[in-house]
Amino acid sequence: MSDPETPHPETPHPEESDSARSASETPDPDLRTRLVDVGVDLVSQEGAGALTLREIARRAGVSHGAPRRYFPTHLELLSAIAHRGFAQLGARVRTTLGDGTADPRDQLTELAGTYLEFALHSPGMYELMFRHDLLESGHLRLRDTSLPLFGVLVDLVGRVRPDGDARSVAGALWANLHGIAQLWRWGSLQLATGSDDFVPLLRTALDAHLGPEADR
Repeated sequence: MSDPETPHPETPHPEESDSARSASETPDPDLRTRLVDVGVDLVSQEGAGALTLREIARRAGVSHGAPRRYFPTHLELLSAIAHRGFAQLGARVRTTLGDGTADPRDQLTELAGTYLEFALHSPGMYELMFRHDLLESGHLRLRDTSLPLFGVLVDLVGRVRPDGDARSVAGALWANLHGIAQLWRWGSLQLATGSDDFVPLLRTALDAHLGPEADR
């Protein structure tokens, strides 16, 4: 289901052609980073629907056409912002898993919790990161950033269920977690379950896909 606030790639306005760009603006080697920084802040504060080129340029204090010097299309700027999100999530995953020597089932439980917390605490970025058009566009090799995270999930699932199709089980588990994140953010699951804690749902999802834990 698509979100009505999801931004659509913008097409250049006539007044934003090369000839109309402000000649007085001096190329700024840090502007590309600043535009992405502004986008990260904006998606955190107002959601993915606020990520227009014009609003990002306004907040960065540059002309409407300036971002196109570094991001020729709206999709490329959105991809750069999403890339930051995957980097943030990846850093949290690495911290969660530590040296990787813990029991794989325990690691999966911690990993799933980290994923849900990221989705719930950064809903705008989370929505942007998993937009199909960004992942399919190939900009900034975004899939090369996202797929290794899925690979971590597949590896852990394979260690817990060596007799199963790890990739399929991991995909189903991911879809389950994504659904929990969305429905929890909307308040639907709290209403349906009468609970304000998503941990029991998380454990039930893990049991459904991996089998019950031996000591439970």
